[in-house]
Amino acid sequence: MTAPFIFKLTVIVLLIIILVSLASGMFFLIKDKGEGDRMAKSLTLRIALSIFLFLLLLVGFKLGWIRPHGIMPTHPVPVEAGSTVE
Repeated sequence: MTAPFIFKLTVIVLLIIILVSLASGMFFLIKDKGEGDRMAKSLTLRIALSIFLFLLLLVGFKLGWIRPHGIMPTHPVPVEAGSTVE
C-alpha cells in the first residue's frame, strides 16, 4: 500500500465517522429533547474531526498525495473565429 492510498482511505474513514457523529447528534437531539449534553458533545466531536480533516487535506496537498482538479480543463479549448458557442 502506498502513502497516497492510505491517505485517501483515511479521508474516507474520517468522512464516515463525521457523518455518524452528525447522525448521533440528531438522534440525541430527538431523544433527549434538549435536556442532556450528549448532542453538544457529539457535535463538538464532529467539528473537531472536520477541522482535523481539513488540516489533513492541506498536508496531503502539500505532500503531493492529492491534487485538485475541477470540472473545467486547465487549458480551455480555443473557439474558432466565426463559430457560435451554445
